[in-house]
Amino acid sequence: MRDGFLRVASATPKTRITDIDYNCAEIIKLIKDASDNSCSLIVFPELSITGYTCSDLFLQDTFVNKAYEGLLEIVSATSELNIVAVVGLPYKFEGKLYNVAAVISKGNILGLVPKRFIPNYSEFYELRHFTPFEGITETSEGILFGNMIFENENYKEFTFAVEICEDLWVPNPPSIKYALNGAMIICNLSASDEVIGKSEYRRKLVSMNSARTLGAYIYSDCGFGESTQDMVFSGHDLIAENGSILAETNKFEGTEVIYADVDLKKLSYERQRGNTFETEAVISKVIFDTAPESNLKLIRTFPKTPFVPSAKGDLTRRCEEIITMQAMGLATRLHHINCKTAVVGLSGGLDSTLALIVAIHAFDRLGLDRKGIIAVTMPCFGTTSRTKNNSVELANAYGVTLKEVNIKDAVNTHFRDIEHDPEVHDVTYENSQARERTQVIMDIANQEGGIVIGTGDLSELALGWATYNGDHMSMYGVNCSIPKTLVRYLVSYESERTSTIDANLSKVLKDVVDTPVSPELLPPTEDGTISQKTEDLVGPYELHDFFMYHFLRFAFAPSKINRIANVAFEGIYDPKTIYKWEEVFIKRFFMQQFKRSCLPDGPKVGTVTLSPRGDWRMPSDATSKVWLDDLKKVAPEA
Repeated sequence: MRDGFLRVASATPKTRITDIDYNCAEIIKLIKDASDNSCSLIVFPELSITGYTCSDLFLQDTFVNKAYEGLLEIVSATSELNIVAVVGLPYKFEGKLYNVAAVISKGNILGLVPKRFIPNYSEFYELRHFTPFEGITETSEGILFGNMIFENENYKEFTFAVEICEDLWVPNPPSIKYALNGAMIICNLSASDEVIGKSEYRRKLVSMNSARTLGAYIYSDCGFGESTQDMVFSGHDLIAENGSILAETNKFEGTEVIYADVDLKKLSYERQRGNTFETEAVISKVIFDTAPESNLKLIRTFPKTPFVPSAKGDLTRRCEEIITMQAMGLATRLHHINCKTAVVGLSGGLDSTLALIVAIHAFDRLGLDRKGIIAVTMPCFGTTSRTKNNSVELANAYGVTLKEVNIKDAVNTHFRDIEHDPEVHDVTYENSQARERTQVIMDIANQEGGIVIGTGDLSELALGWATYNGDHMSMYGVNCSIPKTLVRYLVSYESERTSTIDANLSKVLKDVVDTPVSPELLPPTEDGTISQKTEDLVGPYELHDFFMYHFLRFAFAPSKINRIANVAFEGIYDPKTIYKWEEVFIKRFFMQQFKRSCLPDGPKVGTVTLSPRGDWRMPSDATSKVWLDDLKKVAPEA
């Protein structure tokens, strides 16, 4: 089970009510197909061997006995396969009839799990036929019967439990107890009929249950072939992981199987990280030895920009919420210190533009005059007319105070003072400009009784792409938890928001979005365009943000991050390019912690942040060897 990925499936076979031979043949076929598809766990609907809508025929012993014979046929026919299957059937035990899930693997019945909660309302009258059960016992055949957890003897994270339909819909589903006892996956065999609005409610239930248990949830629903005498079934199958739907059928379309690659190591990390997830040890465990595919070719997709929602509606709402959170953080700080002036170094680039936008929203929220925002443009050796003009137009369009301070003379004086040749365009040449700019805006803030608004973003913090005590420093850093890929979308959102209010402002914001990311510390090219492009030096920000998200949010190993990056960016970057920039990310991330250890205050707006006072505590002198050695295991061939 490489990197914790396990392929699971939810199946809705074609069903003929009461035709057990036919139903078993369909189940066997789908189990074999799933095994051929490297699947390790497949779940079928409630009472799938007989069909759910058999009504009083469940009271016929002949029928119930035939269902068990059908189960044995499935066990025998799949005994050579390396897969666990969970199927439903009626089962008579100690004179009572139970609705059970049979867990089978490699020729064995690992256990029979009876339904805990039996619905007897609306269209359901299951208590007419079935008895609820809680506890653990053993059948005359020596099979465990009751509540249990199934644990792989060689892969401890491959641990699952079973609940049946209504068990999910009650206030205290069995899955909660199963999860607290270590079950990483919950299998639900269901027969949920379709009524208007129910599918969305069902989807939310599955999603939230997986989130609440920090686990994976496989939901298998009855579909085509069930009796439509009084109900209709849509075959609404779902596979969820910690609140996210990984796979889902289109209702009524007759899809038989959906697959998903669940990440058990990620779920294990989440439980380990959440110290309020208190484990118990009170439920019996069944050990099995089914071996998951060791070199799974992933069918799971990974967003290239994990910080950015893919759906436009979600993205718009997210952008609005983020800017509001940033503005609230700044507004609270300004109100607390009774400050009516904010100073922003405005370069015409993405980060400083977003900082200005946030300041505008904060001032408007507090009812302060926008003239209290002082936008300072500080041209020097690398400033282009494009970025300078955009700075001026932005300041004028927003109605803030604009100041221009040309720092060339000051920097040249500084070069003479420290005996640096201005023709040598090294780190001293670059950082002297950055520190001079910081000195200027800090001193203007002192003059005006204001505070300096920091512009640096989360991606720059991760890479250490900031001049120490230059743009690294401010009095409040509004962008400190905004990754570069998201900054671009936030500025684009502001452009769209203002398009009907001020067409010129919207146009300038769009040009800022289209401007290459650059610190503009080296002279422009002969035609006056930007010569120093950040992504040419440190690598594409979309790759670095991808590495950062998975490294910080889930503590993935570099080799695993490399694997999923090759899936996410297939056709965009080749494996050697991805490897190269991931190696750069790891090296820079470890080397630059000292810059993160003394960050200004700033608001956390997402689940990933690098504040030493918040989510991230790391020694500044840690070595990256362990992580680089892990990455070397997946180095592309030369």
